[in-house]
Parts: sequence; C-alpha cells; structure tokens
Amino acid sequence: MYPQTRNWFPYVSPYDPCPPIRVKTYSVPPQLFITFQPPDMPQNSPAEALRTGVLWPSLYSPYDPRMDHLGRGGSHGT
Repeated sequence: MYPQTRNWFPYVSPYDPCPPIRVKTYSVPPQLFITFQPPDMPQNSPAEALRTGVLWPSLYSPYDPRMDHLGRGGSHGT
C-alpha cells in the first residue's frame, strides 16, 4: 500500500526574513490509488462503517488530530 502521509522539502532562501519550515507534511487521499472499483470489494460492518466514516476499508484515511489546519505536525516542521 502507498503511504497516505508524505513529506515535502521546500526551498529555503537565505534571504527569507521568516524562520524556515524545512519539512511540510501533507495527506494523500486513498482513492487516488484505486483506479477502478473491483467487484466484491470487502465492506465494513454497519457499525464499523459509522465509526470510521467509510463503507470500504481500503478507502479509510486516518485523521491525526495532532496535525494543524496547515498540514504541519506538532513541531511545525522544525
């Protein structure tokens, strides 16, 4: 399976007056890796589907509450 969280290393200018964010983290949705819906794709039970928010387990993407709205982790890339 492909990782759903990836890192990006932006260019850091030596003349930037702000402190640099050297590593930025972003989430990739799992539906990008499924080219078509195969027949008889396994499904979650109704209770599990309500808990996770998806009917098909392969489309589940965990939510990390430690990530802020900009996609950075708790350390803010430092």
